[in-house]
Amino acid sequence: MVRAEKIGVVTVTYNSGDIIDDFMASILSQTHNNFVLYIVDNASTDTTLDKLSGYKDERIVILPNKLNVGVAAGNNQGIRASLDNNCEYVLLINNDTVFNNELLHSLLSGLKKYQCDMTVPKIMYYDDPKRIWFAGGYFSKLKFYYNVHVGFNQVDSGQYDNVTNIEYAPTCCMLIKSTVFDKIDLMDEKYFVYFDDVDFCYRAKKHRLIMKLLPELSLYHKVSSSTGGQYTDFSIKYGNRNRVYFICKNIPVLKNVVVLYMILSLTKQFVINGYSASQFALSIKSILEGYRMLTADK
Repeated sequence: MVRAEKIGVVTVTYNSGDIIDDFMASILSQTHNNFVLYIVDNASTDTTLDKLSGYKDERIVILPNKLNVGVAAGNNQGIRASLDNNCEYVLLINNDTVFNNELLHSLLSGLKKYQCDMTVPKIMYYDDPKRIWFAGGYFSKLKFYYNVHVGFNQVDSGQYDNVTNIEYAPTCCMLIKSTVFDKIDLMDEKYFVYFDDVDFCYRAKKHRLIMKLLPELSLYHKVSSSTGGQYTDFSIKYGNRNRVYFICKNIPVLKNVVVLYMILSLTKQFVINGYSASQFALSIKSILEGYRMLTADK
């Protein structure tokens, strides 16, 4: 009998008590059962760890942190544990997701069939399961290499049902050959959260690695359940800061143009669209912080 390849499943929790049970029900029901689930907890203060302690399954490994080290560093902890355990593949996945019991099997089968380095499913809104959150991704030169979600907010009528090569995908759910990390390294922990996956995919693109969208697979995402939404101070800070850091690090020739473009766009939002003064000030501060990040440690 052929042994099923071992997958290291990595998820990072932070006050995930309200959502973790749905995720655990999905992952523990997988037909591909040769996996180790590495749950990296970023110092949750709610019921997350209490709930996780109730799951008695030898495939579960909980890696608790004393501080919130961020998503990028948390993912790296799980990736390193997977590699140390000789996992042939690593699945990075959010725990604010639900999915059917064939997800691991299908992602792995697609990776082998298409001889690629990474596979991802179509991602739908959990609260509106016919509406697309992600059906492919690319870096838009017209938007200064901003990462674009193909099909975002569209009703799914089969318009993105072809298997395609893609440049970008969120690490909301991404199966990765372990050898990829030898080629492009792990997540850049300076991001903390947001754009760590963008940076990872851009490095993969530069190394001509192949990522495939497998649209016959659907995963349902409880969007922004862990960070509170798009316009919280947290999201404004890290979204703006990390956008600038990504450009300064990867496409430095554009850094001044992108900073000017972002400041002008924010000014328009402030003057015309009712962006609050505090949000505007935080955005500008975060942009400047991102601009300085590359030299901060030197």
